[in-house]
Amino acid sequence: MSSTTPARPPGRPRSGINAVVFAATLSTVHELGYARATVERIAAAAGIAKTTIYRRWPTKGALIVDCLLDAFGPVPLEGGSRAEIMSFAIRWVAGKIGEPGVGDAFAGVFSDAVSDPELREILSSRFQDPYRIMLQDVLGEPEHVVLFYIDVIVGTLLHRLGMTGEPMVDADVDALVELVLPAFR
Repeated sequence: MSSTTPARPPGRPRSGINAVVFAATLSTVHELGYARATVERIAAAAGIAKTTIYRRWPTKGALIVDCLLDAFGPVPLEGGSRAEIMSFAIRWVAGKIGEPGVGDAFAGVFSDAVSDPELREILSSRFQDPYRIMLQDVLGEPEHVVLFYIDVIVGTLLHRLGMTGEPMVDADVDALVELVLPAFR
């Protein structure tokens, strides 16, 4: 008598679930806005149960932070001088914030973090810190200086998005770069 092994374990396959959830999250945020993009709506767009999301992410904020980490990925720094590196980084983050759903998700979770210390800690430690540390290393600047530039650059980009509903246009990104670059020459 021979025993056969099933081709896969019982239950639904889970590989790739993060990619499906992240795509559904950005799509839902883009279509409905951050506030109306509930976990229930995101789960429905992903074709999964909301409990599947809550098993991985205890809150919408934690889901959004991981979604943003996935959307942004590592900064592909280019350039030889500090000014070239900063110019590239500013243009890169402006481009990412301009992607459908990304800027809305970033602005929404950022706004929620103002009154939610736990979310603020997640956003700071999991999202901002890796980029801050990388910029500190590459630019040779202390933490407070890099944090100030992150505030100026990201704050400006998110403010424009919030005030107009549109990402900053290329000419204005160029002006932002020119405003910031003298500090790195």
